[in-house]
Amino acid sequence: MARASVIIRACETYDVPRIRTIVREALQHLGLRPRGRTLVKPNLVASGPLFPHAYTRPEFMQGVLHALADVNDGEVTRLGIGERCGITVPTRYAFKNAGYYDLKKTFPSLLFHHFDEETQVEIPLSHPDRLRDTLFTPRPVAEADFFVNCPKFKAHPWTTVTFSMKNYIGIQDDRHRLIDHDHQLNAKVADLQYIVQPQFIAIDAITAGEGRMLTPIPFDLGLVIMGNNQVAFDAVCCHIIGQDPLEVEHIRLAHERGFGPIRLDDIDISGDVDLEAAQVRAEGFRKGLIRVEDYFAGTNIRAYGGRPPSETHDYCWGGCPGALEEAIEVLRVFDTTCDDKIPPVHIVFGEVDRPIDAKPGEKVVFMGDCATYDGDIAGQSVQIRSRYVDRSAKNPTEARHEDIFRKMLKVGANMWWNRNKDVLVVKGCPVSVAEQVLTLVNLGGLKNPYLDPRLSVDFVNCYLSSQTKTAIRRMAGERYNTVGPFDRGEARPKALTSGR
Repeated sequence: MARASVIIRACETYDVPRIRTIVREALQHLGLRPRGRTLVKPNLVASGPLFPHAYTRPEFMQGVLHALADVNDGEVTRLGIGERCGITVPTRYAFKNAGYYDLKKTFPSLLFHHFDEETQVEIPLSHPDRLRDTLFTPRPVAEADFFVNCPKFKAHPWTTVTFSMKNYIGIQDDRHRLIDHDHQLNAKVADLQYIVQPQFIAIDAITAGEGRMLTPIPFDLGLVIMGNNQVAFDAVCCHIIGQDPLEVEHIRLAHERGFGPIRLDDIDISGDVDLEAAQVRAEGFRKGLIRVEDYFAGTNIRAYGGRPPSETHDYCWGGCPGALEEAIEVLRVFDTTCDDKIPPVHIVFGEVDRPIDAKPGEKVVFMGDCATYDGDIAGQSVQIRSRYVDRSAKNPTEARHEDIFRKMLKVGANMWWNRNKDVLVVKGCPVSVAEQVLTLVNLGGLKNPYLDPRLSVDFVNCYLSSQTKTAIRRMAGERYNTVGPFDRGEARPKALTSGR
């Protein structure tokens, strides 16, 4: 394998010709040329004017596609962009609002792969300490001959940062994405590395995102960072913001499993911005990983982060607490007065053995299947038992997806039936961002973002198109395919065997 290399280049604005030149020169420096089925994976977890700093910008993607065309020797047989945006939102909607469909004007043969609509391929795993024996990924990922990862440089409330490796959470559809999206999320991200490894990485760090994932605070970093090894790449990005990569669990796990080096002495760093200069640019960058109690201090939401069902974790960094943090920020985007509208409410995660200081009439929400409590609340004896089901009992082939309209009905019905109760339970592992948004909408009488008239027409059109495409595939028997195991993504599956 080639020595791990990371290239740091200055790029102050989203100037397509500048990005094209930077990326082309990096590909040439690394001796890389696209070939066969070439797939580019951006970060489109959310997009559009309400989420302007959450996604890989279309100008960046246009520059990358031009650069790939510049070094193409005619060996590319298929060029596509593939992604699964945040769950419950059709990926078509994220593509449209990101302006990606306009790329078709410049690249007429470009394909768009909406991973929530694609046939899913089963990838068997055999490495020690895996969370499960198989993972599922969309067929275009499993078939890719040349894989390009184009993430967004952001902080993350669950995993501290989201650079190249964390971008892999988008190579699963909704049914499989939430499986193991709990206190073992970092281990899941590390397991996803066995599906495929990118030949090339280019991260949009021109305007980076601080603090959060869906609604990050813009940070003008003015960089394009590129490389050929995910672990080395993420390690360098960590050093740029003053983060020890060994303290980011998914990076450490992938390094320990042999996916790449983490020591700077083992990585070739080049470009027109050296590491020290990049660190100066990133000074003050705010990372993720804030406990839920601290996040909501001073608001009407009193949060209690308890122990998840784990012998090694005392807090569920990868599950429900982080989803609540993202949920409130989404609501703040749509309604700047939402904090004033939400009445005093107590939200409990995991096993809590300390007092819940609720007054009579204040709602107490036990969020998630592992929520557990035995004690007094406002003078009443309350016992909440865990509903958690161990991951070993969860079969990925039996996973089901609830779209946003089903979630609205489910959450709305639960809140209505419990409208006269001060203590209620919200089931799920994890309870998704969407469900927590809807829970807060019901508690506070807030605007429902999914019914916002600014978005509803496009949203419904994309939803119906997505549902139609998915139904056609299922009727054709294309829900699942299987392949044999392969080692760390280095050997690609040669054929796919149809099966259910």
